[in-house]
Amino acid sequence: MSEVKLKLDNRGRGGFYLEKDGKQIGEMVVGLSETTLTVYHTEVDPEMEGQGFAKKMFDEMVSYARDQELLVMPLCEYVHAQFRRHPDDFADIWKK
Repeated sequence: MSEVKLKLDNRGRGGFYLEKDGKQIGEMVVGLSETTLTVYHTEVDPEMEGQGFAKKMFDEMVSYARDQELLVMPLCEYVHAQFRRHPDDFADIWKK
């Protein structure tokens, strides 16, 4: 079973980390300010690609942003592509 965890340092830097069987298999690097969650990079272990793990971290990030009433600045290619493909789904959180 895989689980996404958010870990941030005292400066709001860190990420969403995906673990499976106690091993980290993915990360979404983020920075947090008062109003914005900036997503810098998303990566999944090459052996685990194609199994929906990036989407799982993405969904967790979107839920967190909505719960915390944050705008998302998608500097990450993956996140930006998701926002571009489905602009209406993310209009409430997309900081363009």
